[in-house]
Amino acid sequence: MRVIVVGGGVIALLTAVECVLGGHRVTVLDQGPIPHSRATSFDQHRIIRALHPADPLATAAALRAHRRWIELEELFATRFYERVGALTVLPPAAADTGAALLTDAGGRARTVTASALADRYPHLKLDGSLSAVLEDEAGVLLADRVLAASAGWLKWQPGTRLVERRPAVAVDGQRGQVRLADGQVLDGDGVLVAVGPWSRRLLPERVGKLLTLHRQSLLYCRVPRGQAEAWAATPAVPALGSRRGAWLVPPVAGTALKLSSAAVCREADELTDHLTPQDWQRELENEFGNLLPGFGPDWVLGSKDCYYLSFTETGGPLVAALGGSGHAYAACGGTSFKFAPLIARSLAARITGATPDPTGFAALDDTPLDAAG
Repeated sequence: MRVIVVGGGVIALLTAVECVLGGHRVTVLDQGPIPHSRATSFDQHRIIRALHPADPLATAAALRAHRRWIELEELFATRFYERVGALTVLPPAAADTGAALLTDAGGRARTVTASALADRYPHLKLDGSLSAVLEDEAGVLLADRVLAASAGWLKWQPGTRLVERRPAVAVDGQRGQVRLADGQVLDGDGVLVAVGPWSRRLLPERVGKLLTLHRQSLLYCRVPRGQAEAWAATPAVPALGSRRGAWLVPPVAGTALKLSSAAVCREADELTDHLTPQDWQRELENEFGNLLPGFGPDWVLGSKDCYYLSFTETGGPLVAALGGSGHAYAACGGTSFKFAPLIARSLAARITGATPDPTGFAALDDTPLDAAG
């Protein structure tokens, strides 16, 4: 088949990879360079972990995604995964349950008591009544390297084209056509629209209305020299156990310490700039001042605001049928990156009419939406 993929982020690129591996000819196009630095998935790093408390299906899927990420490292011959582990801070009973859930799913985890947390991570000011689950098969994906490796691999595949700086303005899934801003029309047998927060511009209006745009602030920080050794032994922390939902990515492979919180994720009316307003930056600085001993504005190297869409009804991703072999995927923050290899397999199967891969992302089958017409 001739497959057209619109987008330059992780879902678009990995879906293109899966289509190529399936023997199809693929054209990837984006409004900017490929990979696109303004893609939702473009960043220094993202957390990959398996544990989803009280959700055995998502936990099992995350373990499958972990295995696929390792396979992709081998396929691309590029290292982009730092296996530093992941620490999820929870009440003691929930931590025990979470460790058992992950072990039953085939992963490796252990409970870390409150006293052990205090001894092992003195540079984290954690609630003394909490324990944690420490995962071994987890860590940090170097997101920008993932995108560069995907695009670099695609570039050298026969029958594959990367079309940069050519915005798409309309998609006809039934006909397999994508119209570009300069008037050119690309013809294919299957189309995927995976342009993250820009999806509403290319989707039917009635579908776009079902999506909510979110904006989140991030801080990028340097750690004090005196704490460098401690931070080098720190896992990714998807949940610090705070009421505001704070999380962090440790400095690995030359990256900065990344800090954010669910409390600074808010709805937005439209895509504007990526600058972090001072009030939101101060809110994050104040929050982490209570979580990291010695933390202050002098740690901060820079900040960024990013955007993502979610299906308003579920708060998760949305896959929409555009007629024929046309589909669209509206990304949902870090969840999409973590599960991207499985999502890509499921989308590739939808587009090409292949038998769904049992190792794909079954959750996509729960949120299909017919957007034809």
